[in-house]
Amino acid sequence: MERPNKLFYGDNLPVMRSRIASESVNLCYIDPPFNSKRTYNQIYNRVGEEDRAQAQAFVDTWVWDDAAREGLYDIETNRGGLFTRQTIDLIRGLRPVLGDESLLAYIISITLRIVEIHRVLKPEGSLFLHCDPGASHYLKLALDSVFLPQGGEYRNEIVWCYTGPGSPGMRQFMRKHDTIFWFSKSDKWTFNVDDVRLPHKAKTKANYKPGLVGSGFVGAEHLIHAKGKVPEDWWQIAIAPRGKEYLGYPTQKPQALLERIIRAASSDGDTILDSYCGCGTTVYEAEALKRNWIGIDITFQSISLILRRLEKAFGPKVLDRIELAGIPEDMASARALATKQDDRLRKEFEKWAILTYSNNRGVVNTKKGADAGVDGAAYFWVGRDTTAKAIFQVKSGGVGRGDIAKLRGDMDRERAAVGVLLTLDEPTAPMLREAASAGTYLHEWTGRQYPRISIVTVRQMIEEGARMQLPLAIDPLRAPEGGAGDEQQPLL
Repeated sequence: MERPNKLFYGDNLPVMRSRIASESVNLCYIDPPFNSKRTYNQIYNRVGEEDRAQAQAFVDTWVWDDAAREGLYDIETNRGGLFTRQTIDLIRGLRPVLGDESLLAYIISITLRIVEIHRVLKPEGSLFLHCDPGASHYLKLALDSVFLPQGGEYRNEIVWCYTGPGSPGMRQFMRKHDTIFWFSKSDKWTFNVDDVRLPHKAKTKANYKPGLVGSGFVGAEHLIHAKGKVPEDWWQIAIAPRGKEYLGYPTQKPQALLERIIRAASSDGDTILDSYCGCGTTVYEAEALKRNWIGIDITFQSISLILRRLEKAFGPKVLDRIELAGIPEDMASARALATKQDDRLRKEFEKWAILTYSNNRGVVNTKKGADAGVDGAAYFWVGRDTTAKAIFQVKSGGVGRGDIAKLRGDMDRERAAVGVLLTLDEPTAPMLREAASAGTYLHEWTGRQYPRISIVTVRQMIEEGARMQLPLAIDPLRAPEGGAGDEQQPLL
């Protein structure tokens, strides 16, 4: 049975190049990294401490490296014949302005992906690109260079406005908006105007007469559309910081924002693509609005969160309609994930192991150098309102008896009831004896005995479907709610 929805784990550029057919997508929304981080101002060579810190945050992900040089080569040599002359000239022209630095690497990376998105869009398809005003002018040029020479059109610059606290001692206006560019692939595009109309305010209804035509003068009367007004190109849509839809994901966008975009620019049964799908708001709304969808993300934590979010909202059967790709399915692919050299992906093996073994309910420690040997945690119910903690260590090689002894010490420090070592290598006999010497844990609620320390191999997870059997309590990125004391506090 073909599954209409697809969730890919991996870099979106090779995924789009190899797995998504040309002219197969009706609507694409993307919110690439650094949409609101003020990380582009190093181009002006400021020397303040804040600017150096912001520049370093940018360099953490975007550096002028082999990937950037390869991307530049792809554009300049017109890889696959997909790049317009205007795109090639734009990138060549920006290079002496920006230099071989992080910002140019960022622009090249996004441009490569815009070109692939243009390829996969149907002739009547649209792209909505969500970005930060600090780089929007560069990205608008990139969009122009890709879409306009090939018959596409620029439709709108949408300004998403939001509120929030400022910083003490501010010397400028607060930056509280993002930019969303809307481009259509051709002069034919979908815009379901009646699906996004907003109710007229009482004052407007009092001043003007509802009619069955658009706003305008008809004789002496000024009519307003009976179904409401068309939204302006500035949107005030908020997400409550601790509201019902809040997941704790750092770049989460409001559901209402994606709902409006999807309602406006697609129809029932259309295919929606989000190639930076993060916590999955786009695919969530696409599912709710009866669209098919494709999501791509480079971190397994996002893939895990999306699966849990969809299952919680739509029930377990929703997972039967999803084709998963890029997730390790054999030992060779697991070893390949464990040995990736890209710094962005250095913890991906840990994330995959913890979240897979915990049925997507674990919490991964993503802080560099701050784990003190603990790579993640999970919380499990020990009573109606209380939880206890399990901690994880993940090893991709070189395991020995000392790892078990260290795990015992970490359990004491973290006040964890149980500990799990997830290992790519098979355990040694001394390791098994050390783990057995830790004894068992009695789960009084269920009356079952569990090893205090478990050693679980990747082979067991892949070939035997080994998963944690304790009654796990939480979703990713959320701490347990209610309960008792320190046992309920998140690890991170």
